Amino acid sequence: MKRQSILRHVKNLHRIIFTTREAHAVSGKSLSNVVQGLNHLCRQDVLVKICRGVWAETSIAPISPFRIIPYLPGGQRTYISFLSALHIHGIIEQIPQMITCASLAHTRTLTTALGVFSIHRIAPDFFFGFNWYKQNGEFLVAEPEKALLDCLYLSGRKGNQFKYFPELIFPRSFNWAKAQEWTGKIQDPRLRTHVGKRLAEIKKLSG
Repeated sequence: MKRQSILRHVKNLHRIIFTTREAHAVSGKSLSNVVQGLNHLCRQDVLVKICRGVWAETSIAPISPFRIIPYLPGGQRTYISFLSALHIHGIIEQIPQMITCASLAHTRTLTTALGVFSIHRIAPDFFFGFNWYKQNGEFLVAEPEKALLDCLYLSGRKGNQFKYFPELIFPRSFNWAKAQEWTGKIQDPRLRTHVGKRLAEIKKLSG
């Protein structure tokens, strides 16, 4: 497939970020020809391969790594949470080294051209408390209360992750009652007790 041909089809998607499957669907060409065309455009610096099966135009810059979250491999809904969401909400100032996400998919670390994503599995009964960032529909992010609870949730499981936090600065809008209510939705009694205890400790330290 000629470079001009595949590029024309890609632009018809009207999106900076797209998948191989989407390019294949609009091109009407064989999958192998589409992949060859996309790789050729990467060598010409017209496109960049973000990760397996995900591409972006380089003419529009810069691209926020948060914008590729809906396209991450796995097919499961994923939202920004944990330290990354706490940073977005201004509760921690330190920028996390990895972008931390919650998903129904298996826990894994994914390295892309735009950054490293640490994806943690959350049980379906605790998979809530997130919205579209600034209502723009580009990516999902946990509410501040849920971001904190997700950290405490993982800290009670194997690995003792998020046992310690950077300095936490809670705004007046942080809803401790909501956080406590959501803690009660954890079905595992041991984990629910652990999260509730740590939440109370953090609230006390916050003054």
